Amino acid sequence: MKTISNPSQSKRKKLAERPMIKQRKLMNMVEKIFYNIHRRGDKAVLTYSRQFDWPAQERLEVDRETIEQATELVSERLKQAIELARKNIEAFHRSQQEEVRKVETAPGVVCWRESRPITRVGIYIPGGTAPLFSTVLMLAIPAKIAGCKEIVLCTPPDEEGKIHPAILYAASLTGVTRIFAVGGIQAIGAMTFGTDSIPKVDKIFGPGNQYVMAAKRSAQYYGTAIDMPAGPSELLVIADDTSKPAFVAADLLSQAEHGPDSQVILLSDNKKVIKAVNKELDIQLEKLPRKEIAAQALKNSKAILFNNLDDCVDFSNFYAPEHLILATENPVLLSSNITTAGSVFLGHYSCESAGDYASGTNHTLPTSGHATAYSGVSLDSFVKKITFQQLSEEGVISIGNTVEIMAEEEQLMAHKNAMTLRQGAVKAKQIASTGYLQDQVQAPQQIAQGEPQATSQTEQQETEEFPQTETQEDENGEI
Repeated sequence: MKTISNPSQSKRKKLAERPMIKQRKLMNMVEKIFYNIHRRGDKAVLTYSRQFDWPAQERLEVDRETIEQATELVSERLKQAIELARKNIEAFHRSQQEEVRKVETAPGVVCWRESRPITRVGIYIPGGTAPLFSTVLMLAIPAKIAGCKEIVLCTPPDEEGKIHPAILYAASLTGVTRIFAVGGIQAIGAMTFGTDSIPKVDKIFGPGNQYVMAAKRSAQYYGTAIDMPAGPSELLVIADDTSKPAFVAADLLSQAEHGPDSQVILLSDNKKVIKAVNKELDIQLEKLPRKEIAAQALKNSKAILFNNLDDCVDFSNFYAPEHLILATENPVLLSSNITTAGSVFLGHYSCESAGDYASGTNHTLPTSGHATAYSGVSLDSFVKKITFQQLSEEGVISIGNTVEIMAEEEQLMAHKNAMTLRQGAVKAKQIASTGYLQDQVQAPQQIAQGEPQATSQTEQQETEEFPQTETQEDENGEI
């Protein structure tokens, strides 16, 4: 990794840039594929799948027999590991379930919020050289807890048309309803528009390369929601002189091996730490099966020396990393100053790999600086939050005047009238049943039947303003 010492503020923007494909070329490709899928459906999807993944592909959906056979191909050792990860992920996401809390914001006005599941969700699982069956757990488990009725999974087949059995096993274990052997832009396009085989979904989840991320961005323009911009993986490590260089190097390589467009960053206040980590990178890189991929990613990566840890934190917040490791003496204390990151790992033993697989937190996180505004996937990602409110007669009186005044000032008289009619009805009912008009602010004034009353100018205006007969209500109803 290239080492930079104490960069000026003006250079930080350049240092925070991610490796990117030319966007115009990329978006033109996405729009072309989307157009063909929208027009030709399954035929277009198959054409692109044959071009990019499996030349002999004839069908898109994975049949039940293939899924069941995959169970037999997964070792018991891996099944046990998946089960432990599943339990931890489920426990963490179940803890995010919220109880309904009703709040009386004013007398007779009760408001609350409830969650409703998104009906049909699509999850994209990267395949290819690294079949991410762990992402199936991260997405299907909270979808099932949320109550999503349909969970559609798309993942690319390999050159022989196969999907890694662990992906199929994890999908079956977690309640995925349908699986399709489709990857890349064509998978996102199919779930965006729907085809004869692949249903249109309400929201698309899952990480991917820059092509997938660009396709997800386009999906939003066509009315399909996405979880977040989640592209090539990235990691930033802040390490002080208490860090273990071998640990730090291993963490950096764990993200570099995802793909050549991944990026890792090392920040430190100690020149010796950077030198020691770079030495470990050279040693460990040679032992990796994916060393060529990791080496390419390291060309896009850098180590930056700062004067102190506060400067390291400032740059990290500006960079907004997907993953952040605080390999420092007091990580919890330092974390209080972290304002922007997808997921944070505290201390020398909290490797990012733990979050990728089995600690319980979700590993689908915002990349490319989007952590400045987006959160990682959680249970909330799979539900809609619907607010409710209920006004009693008391509620109409307690906030009625406020609603009328504000509506009138905005010149929305139909808004005002909707409340005016109700206030009139409530006040008329009060007078009919009690003989006087109840007031939330002043003490009620008794109205003696059959006796003339001295009425103030304000009370006359209120009486004229609020309809108290069926005729008046009908006339106001025509406004």
